[in-house]
This record gives sequence, C-alpha cells and structure tokens, in this order.
Amino acid sequence: MSDTKRESWGSRIGFIFAAAGFAIGLGNIWRFPYLVGTYGGGAFVLVYVIICALIGWPLLTAEFALGRRTKLTPILAMRKLEGGKPTLWSLIGWVGCIACVILLSYYLVIIGWMVRYSVLAVCGKFTGVQPADTKAIFNAFMANPLELAFYTLIVIAVLGITIARGLKKGVEAVCTWLLPILAVLIVILAIRSLTMTPQVEGGRTALDAIKWYLTPDFSKLSGKAILAALGQSFFSIGIGIATAIVYGSYLHDDSDIPQDSIMIITLDTGFALLAGVVIFPALFCYGMDVGSGPSLLMETMPVIFGQMAGGTLWGALFFFLVAVAGFTSAIGYLEAPVASFAEYFHVDRKKMTWIVLAIIFVLSIPSILSQSVWGGVKLHGKIIFDFADWLSGDIMMPVDALLISLYVAFVWKFREYQLEANQGAKTFARVPSILQPWMYVLPFVLAFILYRGI
Repeated sequence: MSDTKRESWGSRIGFIFAAAGFAIGLGNIWRFPYLVGTYGGGAFVLVYVIICALIGWPLLTAEFALGRRTKLTPILAMRKLEGGKPTLWSLIGWVGCIACVILLSYYLVIIGWMVRYSVLAVCGKFTGVQPADTKAIFNAFMANPLELAFYTLIVIAVLGITIARGLKKGVEAVCTWLLPILAVLIVILAIRSLTMTPQVEGGRTALDAIKWYLTPDFSKLSGKAILAALGQSFFSIGIGIATAIVYGSYLHDDSDIPQDSIMIITLDTGFALLAGVVIFPALFCYGMDVGSGPSLLMETMPVIFGQMAGGTLWGALFFFLVAVAGFTSAIGYLEAPVASFAEYFHVDRKKMTWIVLAIIFVLSIPSILSQSVWGGVKLHGKIIFDFADWLSGDIMMPVDALLISLYVAFVWKFREYQLEANQGAKTFARVPSILQPWMYVLPFVLAFILYRGI
C-alpha cells in the first residue's frame, strides 16, 4: 500500500500529541505514584527515568521506523519486510493487537470507575469520609455489575465515535484538544498540592514530600523494584503493543523519528512525575500512608478531598483528569487492532471499530463480574480482572517487545534500523552507532523481564 492511499498525520504536533496521549494514561497518574510509594520514593523514580532512556527510546524509535518503512500496520508490515510471505515475524502484529484487545477489556472498566468517581466528587459524596467509608463506597460499586457495565459502555461509546471518525478527524483532533487540557489540569492540581500545609497532627509539609519523592535512597532499591520500573516503562510508553508501528505507518518520510520519540517520552515521563507532585504532598500533609498500593486512588485520595477546603472541586478535577488521561491512552490501544484488522481483512474502518469494541465489551463482562459474583473464579491464581492485566501487561507486551528487539537486532540489522530511523532527522537527536552493542543485549534483558512475568 502506498503512502498516497492511506491516511497520514495532518501535522507534526498532531502526531506528537496523539502518540504522547497514547503514552500518558492510567499508568502515569495511578500506577506510577503507587509504585513509587511501594518501592521507596526517589530511587525508584531515578531508575525509571534511566530505563525510559535506555530501553524505552530505542524500542519506540524502532517501532515508529518499522511502521514508516512499510506504510502498513504491523501484521502486513512484517509480511512486506519478509518478501510478501506469511512469516513468524507477523506475530509482532498479532500479539500486539490481541494484547490491546485484552488490555482494553479491563482498562475501559477502570476508566469507567474514574468517570463514576468524578460524579461522586461533584455530588459531594466524599465530604468528611474516613478510610472505612471510601472502602465501603468502592466495594458497593464493585458489587453492582450493572452500574459498572453502564459506565464502561459510556466510555466505549465515546471511544468508538472517536476512532470511527478516522485518523485526522478522530484520533489526531481529539488528542490535540485533550492533551493541553490534561496539562492545564495537572499543573493546577500540582500547584494546589504544593501550597498545602500539614492538616493533621503528625502531618508533614509539601517540601518534605518533594524531598522524599526526588531524593534517591538506594538502600530501598531492590531487584523487585527495578523489575517494577521496567514493567512500568513498558506499560506507560506503550512498548510492545503494536500501536507505535501503526502510528509510524502514518508518518511522512521526512518525519524526525528520533527527536519526536524523545519529545513523546519526555511528555510521558513529565506527566508521571507531575502526578507524584499532585499526590504525595497531599498524602504527607494529611498523614496518609504513601505505600497504600493500588488502593491509593480509590480509597486514599477521596479521604483527602473529603477533608480539603474546596475538596468537591479538587476531587472532581482530579478524577476527571485521570479519566481523560485513560481515554487518550485508550484511543491508541484501540487504534492498533482497528487499523490492523481493517487493513488485513479488508473491512471498512467504521465497521471494524464497532466489531472490535463489541468483542472488547463481551470480554469486559467477566472482568466486571470478577469484582463480585465471579470473585471465586481464578485463572493462574488470579481473578479474571487481574488475569487480563497480567496476561496483556506482564506476558504479551514483553513477548511483543522481545520479538521486535530480535527482529531489529538479527534480521533487519542495526544499520538498516539506524538509516530508517535517522531519515528525516534534523538535529543532534539521532540513533547513534554506539547504540549497536546495546541493541544486541536488549533481547536478553527483555527475555529476563518476560521470565519474571511468567
């Protein structure tokens, strides 16, 4: 398929905002802060930033370069690179697209939670609540499958309308609007958090929180923490999920892939760091536990908003921020299977959008029910909701990233990858030759991540 027969990005900033919007999601505002709290603060942050540079950037540029080289979505792209015949490397597309579908089956449910919690905040339901109250609110919501399905369907409907409108009018246009809104919201919330003072006996200042957050304490750094940082970088940047190849296939030949990739990862990491600035000072000032884990967002933060002056407004803004961030990321997760399957099966994009979303909704039902009536159903020792997260994030994404790294290092070869990635590079930001030895080491690193995930 030639470049003239397919859509392409309307502008460079549109591509950067869409790709950054895909990267910026629940992983930044929910998962990153609770991992930082769990693994001791500044040392985890430092390791995470280093991993984004050493692993995130090479793999992201490789995926963009593969897409631009072929001007095809990943299933057919790998076939084209291998002379037009079906090949083992087509698994890169299949695994990535199926991982997107499985991931969205629970991810859209979580976005629905955020929409529901923003409504609860607006209605003042968090005023004066205590931890036991927020736990009861969350458990009651989880025990109501119809309500969970209702909010999931709202997210699915809005997402479907966005993707069905196409690349420029849907994906690019929506992300170009939503990303600046996200930036404004998170900066406002960060300023509010930084200006807080201790609110309870034993509470500490916002400055104490920032020192803890950004000062590395390597005594708290463990192998498990490093693996968590590796997993978080995959989850956040969106490596091994086929979307970057799809987005790369819409690029023009003169696009500056290395510099754009740096900008996308910088925006993604910046949002994650700002999310910590929003959350940790508030936790310190109210004497809350920074290591409260996954319950941080749904059970701990509502208590803070319930005690805070103007908490109804700040709580509504916060959960709306998380919902919007999740939505921009979901756009990218859905674009990959829709574009790939539409191209592979020769089906109209609009029709394929609703087919894929229908499949995702059917798959979301077990995840919804696993929070209540199907709570006793276990796969690999996990409830269905957690199993979908583990299968897509800990297994399929590393498998896909491993396949991509193997292909680039041993089939496509570093020189071809370097030439393609640097085509259109206009600044010092280029894939350097010194990266070549690392690209041969990277598959072994990814294989170890996969082994640990299994």
